[in-house]
Amino acid sequence: MKRRTFLPTLIAFCCSLLITVSCAQSTPQADAPVEGNADAPVTASAGEPVKLGYSSWAGWWPWAIAEEEGLFEANGANVELIWFDGYLESMQALAAGQLDANSQTLNDTISFAGDAVNGMVAVLVNDNSAGNDKVIGAEGIGTVADLAGKTVALEEGVVGDFLLSLALEDAGLSRADVEIKNLETGAAATAFAAGQVDGFAGWVPFWETALSREGSQELVTSADYPGAIPDLLVVSQKLIDSRPDQVQALVNTWFDILAFIDDNPDRANEIMAKRASISDTEFEKYTQGTNIFTLDENLEAFSAGGDDMKYMPYASQVMADFMVEVGLIPEAPDLEAILDDQFVKAYAAEK
Repeated sequence: MKRRTFLPTLIAFCCSLLITVSCAQSTPQADAPVEGNADAPVTASAGEPVKLGYSSWAGWWPWAIAEEEGLFEANGANVELIWFDGYLESMQALAAGQLDANSQTLNDTISFAGDAVNGMVAVLVNDNSAGNDKVIGAEGIGTVADLAGKTVALEEGVVGDFLLSLALEDAGLSRADVEIKNLETGAAATAFAAGQVDGFAGWVPFWETALSREGSQELVTSADYPGAIPDLLVVSQKLIDSRPDQVQALVNTWFDILAFIDDNPDRANEIMAKRASISDTEFEKYTQGTNIFTLDENLEAFSAGGDDMKYMPYASQVMADFMVEVGLIPEAPDLEAILDDQFVKAYAAEK
């Protein structure tokens, strides 16, 4: 079934993607992988490097700490960490099989899973958005309902669009009641700041640009929808099947990153602020809207705990039903297949 969102020309994208990632460092090919467990990392040289993508989100900046402080190697993770200026491009890359892993939201994973050549599986929750995703209106637009008939700039089909759709539904409206101007999120924020559109939907740090427009104001944020935007480490099913030791090493590395942040907050903040190209003041503001998940919160999020958005099995069903209803995806993927807690559980068992 043909998608109604972003992947109608996936083959063409694959050809152009080599240019996107050409700036990333290369790692020599090594021997075949060996098996490991949560407490016994394999050698960092085992197998081809795992290509891990990430982009500008406060919950994903910590990956830069692993690269700077050698935490990947310490956990036996052979990683080529690839920064994407455009979040959409990183998801397209994973869907096209050009990445082994990527940093992306649950709703976007649901959106892209049906087109992923090697499958998409969430194995770790990095954080929950707690205010860092926003819908912003121009002067005179004080509520989401006021957006009716107005033009909203956003990156169609990704998380800002999802948040706007949720807010419109709560206001008794739908996406059909607004005019969507589909732009990359940074360009969307710039267009709004320049007065070219009436609204903007996106995430940190791009809404800072949008709010620079005189008279602009936030209409709704992800804090109004707790649990609706979990940010994840998503890997291909191919990587899980062929190199589970490396998936485990990535998960182990993440929790070492969190320990490093606790023990070395100044150094950690320095690395993350540099990677995000923001000031210390901006960094503190942006991280306030991001709830980094502990191990216990990860275990809870993956569990089928009940009818609450904090439980991803439930949240994924709500999201999929909603996205099909509003036309963001033609049909829901296999939702059980996109959530795998075995690696978080293995880490917990060892610790």
